[in-house]
Amino acid sequence: MSTPPTAATAQQQREARAAILASLSSIGTSIDADLRTRTADLHANSAAIVKQEKELAKETAALRKETDKWQKLGDTSTKRLNELGDVQNWAEMLERDLLVLEETARLVDEQSARWGREEQHNDQPR
Repeated sequence: MSTPPTAATAQQQREARAAILASLSSIGTSIDADLRTRTADLHANSAAIVKQEKELAKETAALRKETDKWQKLGDTSTKRLNELGDVQNWAEMLERDLLVLEETARLVDEQSARWGREEQHNDQPR
Protein backbone atom coordinates (compact mmCIF):
# COMPACT_ATOMS: atom_id res chain seq x y z
CA MET A 1 0.00 0.00 0.00
CA SER A 2 1.09 3.50 -0.66
CA THR A 3 1.34 6.15 1.91
CA PRO A 4 -0.53 9.39 1.50
CA PRO A 5 1.65 12.23 0.27
CA THR A 6 2.85 14.56 2.86
CA ALA A 7 2.43 18.27 2.63
CA ALA A 8 6.08 18.69 1.60
CA THR A 9 5.76 16.04 -1.10
CA ALA A 10 2.56 17.61 -2.41
CA GLN A 11 4.31 20.99 -2.49
CA GLN A 12 7.23 19.52 -4.43
CA GLN A 13 4.83 17.93 -6.89
CA ARG A 14 3.02 21.25 -7.41
CA GLU A 15 6.33 23.05 -7.95
CA ALA A 16 7.55 20.36 -10.35
CA ARG A 17 4.25 20.52 -12.26
CA ALA A 18 4.49 24.34 -12.43
CA ALA A 19 8.09 24.13 -13.63
CA ILE A 20 7.17 21.64 -16.36
CA LEU A 21 4.21 23.76 -17.48
CA ALA A 22 6.39 26.89 -17.50
CA SER A 23 9.03 25.05 -19.50
CA LEU A 24 6.43 23.77 -21.99
CA SER A 25 4.93 27.24 -22.25
CA SER A 26 8.37 28.71 -22.90
CA ILE A 27 9.06 26.15 -25.62
CA GLY A 28 5.62 26.80 -27.17
CA THR A 29 6.18 30.56 -27.08
CA SER A 30 9.61 30.15 -28.68
CA ILE A 31 8.24 27.96 -31.47
CA ASP A 32 5.21 30.24 -31.85
CA ALA A 33 7.42 33.33 -32.14
CA ASP A 34 9.56 31.66 -34.80
CA LEU A 35 6.44 30.61 -36.74
CA ARG A 36 4.97 34.11 -36.43
CA THR A 37 8.21 35.61 -37.79
CA ARG A 38 8.22 33.19 -40.70
CA THR A 39 4.54 33.86 -41.40
CA ALA A 40 5.15 37.61 -41.39
CA ASP A 41 8.09 37.14 -43.79
CA LEU A 42 5.95 34.99 -46.09
CA HIS A 43 3.22 37.63 -46.19
CA ALA A 44 5.74 40.41 -46.83
CA ASN A 45 7.44 38.38 -49.57
CA SER A 46 4.08 37.53 -51.08
CA ALA A 47 3.23 41.22 -51.36
CA ALA A 48 6.64 41.92 -52.90
CA ILE A 49 6.15 39.10 -55.41
CA VAL A 50 2.71 40.43 -56.39
CA LYS A 51 4.25 43.87 -56.91
CA GLN A 52 7.07 42.38 -58.99
CA GLU A 53 4.57 40.38 -61.07
CA LYS A 54 2.65 43.57 -61.89
CA GLU A 55 5.86 45.39 -62.81
CA LEU A 56 6.99 42.44 -64.93
CA ALA A 57 3.64 42.39 -66.77
CA LYS A 58 3.96 46.15 -67.41
CA GLU A 59 7.53 45.82 -68.69
CA THR A 60 6.57 42.83 -70.84
CA ALA A 61 3.79 44.86 -72.47
CA ALA A 62 6.23 47.71 -73.15
CA LEU A 63 8.75 45.25 -74.60
CA ARG A 64 6.03 43.75 -76.80
CA LYS A 65 5.23 47.23 -78.18
CA GLU A 66 8.91 47.92 -78.82
CA THR A 67 9.30 44.52 -80.50
CA ASP A 68 6.32 45.26 -82.74
CA LYS A 69 7.92 48.59 -83.74
CA TRP A 70 11.21 46.87 -84.61
CA GLN A 71 9.36 44.15 -86.52
CA LYS A 72 7.49 46.78 -88.54
CA LEU A 73 10.75 48.62 -89.27
CA GLY A 74 12.39 45.36 -90.32
CA ASP A 75 9.50 44.48 -92.61
CA THR A 76 9.54 47.94 -94.18
CA SER A 77 13.31 47.79 -94.67
CA THR A 78 13.05 44.34 -96.24
CA LYS A 79 10.36 45.58 -98.63
CA ARG A 80 12.51 48.57 -99.61
CA LEU A 81 15.55 46.36 -100.15
CA ASN A 82 13.46 44.06 -102.35
CA GLU A 83 12.24 47.06 -104.34
CA LEU A 84 15.82 48.26 -104.70
CA GLY A 85 16.79 44.79 -105.88
CA ASP A 86 13.95 44.90 -108.40
CA VAL A 87 15.13 48.30 -109.67
CA GLN A 88 18.69 47.01 -109.93
CA ASN A 89 17.50 43.94 -111.80
CA TRP A 90 15.43 46.12 -114.14
CA ALA A 91 18.43 48.40 -114.74
CA GLU A 92 20.66 45.42 -115.53
CA MET A 93 18.09 44.02 -117.97
CA LEU A 94 17.76 47.45 -119.60
CA GLU A 95 21.53 47.72 -119.87
CA ARG A 96 21.73 44.29 -121.53
CA ASP A 97 19.00 45.28 -123.99
CA LEU A 98 20.82 48.52 -124.78
CA LEU A 99 24.07 46.62 -125.33
CA VAL A 100 22.25 44.29 -127.75
CA LEU A 101 20.78 47.30 -129.58
CA GLU A 102 24.19 48.99 -129.68
CA GLU A 103 25.82 45.86 -131.08
CA THR A 104 23.00 45.48 -133.62
CA ALA A 105 23.39 49.13 -134.69
CA ARG A 106 27.16 48.63 -135.03
CA LEU A 107 26.67 45.54 -137.18
CA VAL A 108 24.12 47.38 -139.33
CA ASP A 109 26.56 50.28 -139.78
CA GLU A 110 29.36 47.90 -140.76
CA GLN A 111 27.09 46.10 -143.21
CA SER A 112 25.89 49.40 -144.66
CA ALA A 113 29.48 50.55 -145.06
CA ARG A 114 30.38 47.30 -146.80
CA TRP A 115 27.41 47.59 -149.16
CA GLY A 116 28.30 51.20 -149.83
CA ARG A 117 31.85 50.20 -150.79
CA GLU A 118 30.53 47.40 -152.98
CA GLU A 119 28.17 49.82 -154.79
CA GLN A 120 30.98 52.31 -155.31
CA HIS A 121 33.11 49.54 -156.63
CA ASN A 122 30.33 48.38 -158.95
CA ASP A 123 29.61 51.96 -160.17
CA GLN A 124 33.17 52.52 -161.39
CA PRO A 125 33.74 52.07 -165.11
CA ARG A 126 35.49 48.99 -166.16
